Amino acid sequence: MKRNISARMALIVTLLLAAVLLLSAVAGAQSAQVQGVINGRSGATMTVQTQDSGNVVVVLNDMTSVEDVSGVFHARRKQMGVTALVPGLQVQVQGNYNAQNQLVANTVKFNSKALQTATDIQAGVTPVEQQEQMQKEQAAKQEAQIKKEQAAMTQQQQEMAAAQAKIAANQAAIAAVNKRFGELADYNIWDEVTVLFGNDKVAVDPQYNAKLLALCQKAKTVNGYVIQVKGYASAVGSAALNQKLRQERAANVTDFLEQQGGIPLANILAPGAMGTSKQVAPDTTVEGQAENRRVVVRVLQNKGIAGT
Repeated sequence: MKRNISARMALIVTLLLAAVLLLSAVAGAQSAQVQGVINGRSGATMTVQTQDSGNVVVVLNDMTSVEDVSGVFHARRKQMGVTALVPGLQVQVQGNYNAQNQLVANTVKFNSKALQTATDIQAGVTPVEQQEQMQKEQAAKQEAQIKKEQAAMTQQQQEMAAAQAKIAANQAAIAAVNKRFGELADYNIWDEVTVLFGNDKVAVDPQYNAKLLALCQKAKTVNGYVIQVKGYASAVGSAALNQKLRQERAANVTDFLEQQGGIPLANILAPGAMGTSKQVAPDTTVEGQAENRRVVVRVLQNKGIAGT
C-alpha cells in the first residue's frame, strides 16, 4: 500500500515538473522581442538589423499588429498597415520564433518621426543645406559655361546655348537621381509602369488598367517580390494641395493593385508622396506639368534572393 502511495506521489511530482517546464517554454516563446532597423523586405518577410543578434528574419501575416506609438510612455497609439514597414525604419518587434528560427511578428511598433525619416530616405530627399550647396554649384557651372561661350558667339547664340546647357544639366541631374533611386541598392527592378493624371485629378484613368494588371501578373512570377508605389505632382499650386494630390494618387493606385490585381498588402511598400523634387519635365509648360503629375509603380526583388 505504501509503495502504491509513493508511486502515485512520484507520478504527481513528475507531472507537475513537466507542466512547469511547458509553461516556462510557452512564456519564453511569447516574450521574444527584437529592436533594430529594417534593412530589407521580401514578400511577406522583412529583415531587421539588430545590435545584439545581427540580422533577424521577421515574418508578417494577417494577425500582425503594426502600431505608430508616440507621446510620453507611448500613450498615443495608431494602427498602421504593413505597407508602412519600409527599409530604414527603426522598429520594435515582439512575437514567437518558428521552426526555421524566424520571428513571427505579433506586434511591430515604431514612431512617426522614425517613419518620416525612413520615408525621406526612400524618397531620396536631400537636406536643405545640401540642396542649397548643390544649387550654388550648378549655378557656378552654368555661369562658367556662359563665359566660355561669350568669346565665340553673339549675344543671341549665348542665350540659346545657356538655355540648352541648363536644360541638359537638369536632364542629366534627373537621370542621375533616377538611376541611383532606381537601383535601390539591394533590389532589382523587374517591371515598371508610369500612370499619368489630369490636373487636380486623383482617379486612375482606365487606359492604365491593362498595363497595371500585366505588371501584377508579372510580379506574381517573381520570387519574393515587392511592389513600390511612388506618387509625384507638378510644382504648380500650393505645397499642401500638391502633397494631398500625391498621396491620394499613390493610394488609389495601391487600391487598384490590391483589389483588381490581387496583390497582398504585405507585398506593397508604403505609397510614397515623393514631392516635386524629381521632375521629369519643366513645369513652365502645360506639357511638362502633365508629365510631372504621375505615379511610378515598380516590381522589385531583393538581390540576395535573385542571387545577383
